[in-house]
Amino acid sequence: MNAVIPIKPAAAAQTPAATTMARRLRIKVLRYNPALPAIDAHWQAYEVDDAPGMTLFIALSEIRETQDASLQFDFVCRAGICGSCAMLVNGRPALACRTLTKDLGSEFTLAPLPVFELIGDLSVNTGKWMRGMSERLQAWVHQQDPTIDLGRLEARMEPELADAIYELDRCVECGCCVAACGTARMRPDFVGAVGLNKIARLRLDPRDGRSDDDFYELVGDDDGVFGCMSLLGCHDVCPKQLPLATQIAFIRRKMVALGIS
Repeated sequence: MNAVIPIKPAAAAQTPAATTMARRLRIKVLRYNPALPAIDAHWQAYEVDDAPGMTLFIALSEIRETQDASLQFDFVCRAGICGSCAMLVNGRPALACRTLTKDLGSEFTLAPLPVFELIGDLSVNTGKWMRGMSERLQAWVHQQDPTIDLGRLEARMEPELADAIYELDRCVECGCCVAACGTARMRPDFVGAVGLNKIARLRLDPRDGRSDDDFYELVGDDDGVFGCMSLLGCHDVCPKQLPLATQIAFIRRKMVALGIS
């Protein structure tokens, strides 16, 4: 008798996995152009598809290129170095080029930084504010010997000191610390954490011939270090994680010790 060989059922056809749908982002932007005062400030919503590695800068660029060429925002380096693209993301200051859309909800808001002069939409004039603050604080190295000698070598600086100066010099003047500061909202002349950080850096620099008293006299009032309410907003939002609150506290203690208060 012949053996019966069972026939195995044919394997089920393999179907490709369903393609995952891209998340749809709904971005609400606060729009206002001071050059067109007849048009009131208003929220305008845009929708874009999320993508791996997408930043707010990429999303805004896509909106401007494909949906609304009139949308104003600033950028230069796209690498967190120039500080131009700072804005309020869900009410919190941040750099658009360093903020990943995957870390945000499917719907969020963007608005310009407060305190600074508004150019239009998300663009503000941080440069004008920073220049005024720097001129007031004379925030440049005042050489002990101003004579120009191209053949003169600078005195050797210990690596530890150079590292300490460099740490404070990483500030990109994005304005996030100023926008997060309660005092800056109330005092137009407040120099902010960015200004106090400049003083802390110059005080460490041995090439600057000014004394501690000279430095501290520049910020020894309510528009300087004693205007700080220690709310730590600057410390929390700094994209470079600079020790801003620590430097402000140090300057304040030093001034009290020197009797400059």
